Amino acid sequence: MAEVHSGLVAITQTFERAKSEGRATFMPFFTVGYPDRPTSLDVLQALVEAGADALEIGMPFSDPLADGPTIQHASQVALENGTRISHCIQAVRTLRERGVSVPLVMMGYLNPLLAYGLERFVSDAAEAGASGFIVPDLPPEEAEEFKALCAAHGLGFTPLIAPNSTPKRIAEVAEAARGFLYLVSVTGVTGARDTLPPDLTEYIARVRRTTALPLAVGFGISQPSQARQIAAHADGVIVASALIRLMEQEGLQAVYGLAKRLRAACVLQSEAADSQT
Repeated sequence: MAEVHSGLVAITQTFERAKSEGRATFMPFFTVGYPDRPTSLDVLQALVEAGADALEIGMPFSDPLADGPTIQHASQVALENGTRISHCIQAVRTLRERGVSVPLVMMGYLNPLLAYGLERFVSDAAEAGASGFIVPDLPPEEAEEFKALCAAHGLGFTPLIAPNSTPKRIAEVAEAARGFLYLVSVTGVTGARDTLPPDLTEYIARVRRTTALPLAVGFGISQPSQARQIAAHADGVIVASALIRLMEQEGLQAVYGLAKRLRAACVLQSEAADSQT
């Protein structure tokens, strides 16, 4: 099996490696349990084979406030399939057993983690091979216990920053982060969009002035041209809804193909990327 890149150190090294290679880190998201658990594992593995530098492992929740219709639907299907937090942890373990070595960042909402038990969750996820966590509804000022658990297990903790965040708020969120920051590209929910906000470049620059942490941008990215635009200014590109929607409409091979094009578009000034739009 390949060397496993788990923990905070691996997240940091992944961003550093991509930067040294003249590209942004490509970090796709997919929901465990959609359209069923075995297939979701195949999709996650295919995303790595397509060139993903890290994966966001989506943990389904009944009320995902930050997510738009596509991820909401995927979560609902996954829950109807009986997918729970324990299955998401097992998904991480299975991917590691299959030889997936890239960082695996588990993304989900707080209530299911509380029901599972925070200490138990972080410990079990670390043992399975997780690298860190994104919890959209856990603000940094309420995350002391969770951050301490992450630190104790050497795992990353990634808060979200919104476009309307003040400089003071950006500094507070950056101080709490371990690994990288997740910049929400729009004030709203997730979902593929045809265009990116016109002030996105200024927004990234504003956050960059406050922190040296890697900056990954998500929400609304669906096309290679958009990934290329973000890669020119940010350190990471996160794609979710477009991949889930394509899986529903066309299947695994189509998801693999889009992931390859998105990954190519993360390479700065690449003729190969230009040909993939």
